[in-house]
Amino acid sequence: MTPPLPKALRRTPPRPGEDDRKNGKRNGRNGGAPVKTKPTGKEQAVEGVAGVVGWLDERTGASPFLRGFLYRKVPKGTNWYYTLGSATMFAFLSQAVTGVFLAMYYEPDPTRAYESASRITNDLFLGEFVRGMHRWGSSVMIILIFLHMGRTFFFGAYKYPRELNWIIGVVLVILTFVMSLTGYLLPFDQRSYWATIVAANINGTGPLVGPFLSDFLRGGADFGATTLSRFYAIHMLLVPGLIAALIGAHLYLVAKLGTTAPPWLRADKDDKLREERV
Repeated sequence: MTPPLPKALRRTPPRPGEDDRKNGKRNGRNGGAPVKTKPTGKEQAVEGVAGVVGWLDERTGASPFLRGFLYRKVPKGTNWYYTLGSATMFAFLSQAVTGVFLAMYYEPDPTRAYESASRITNDLFLGEFVRGMHRWGSSVMIILIFLHMGRTFFFGAYKYPRELNWIIGVVLVILTFVMSLTGYLLPFDQRSYWATIVAANINGTGPLVGPFLSDFLRGGADFGATTLSRFYAIHMLLVPGLIAALIGAHLYLVAKLGTTAPPWLRADKDDKLREERV
């Protein structure tokens, strides 16, 4: 059974006597003249939103899914620790939005990358603000995703039947690190250049796939012009797409399996079952 629509999206019920006034019936108190009432701006806005929602629902049939996904029961004792996952998702959305604006002016060319990054910071309107949000937002996202995983681990939310959701979360952590690594090179200054060379060499020391992974990141045996365009493509297209798809799967499993109760709450025992066992 799906939850009902929120009160704000329901159509406003007619007031007492409103149907009679609309039908033209007389009112004895004002000399028999029909009474006409003008809806307020708030009522018109609510009716407009309800009409749009009804139009979309009639053509998509999405309201049962959305109501079941957005309006669900949560166990007692939930607190602010349970918002770390949502905070991480909003951090990712902030990175995506600011990254789109930065990509409009950034040039992934070894001879132009540093100048374009400097132009974004120094010349464009709110460029320094947007770039600062993107730069510091990456650190905030890493902190939030580790806090979210810590909450999941210590609250035991990784156990049956949520093992698959835990695996998806681990993959999301790895992809977040990859996105941070590939984005670190894009300003193409001395610090990012040599730090990326060190990171690629560290990846090359891994067993079996290490050398192949290092060559893939560099775009060849040496660190060259192809490396910057490859990092840009991975940072802008590949990793965000994978993260968005895995976040969708993660949220679906959360809605399907429910939220884990805090570990300090014990499950209620049925006294009748206890008496039957005795």
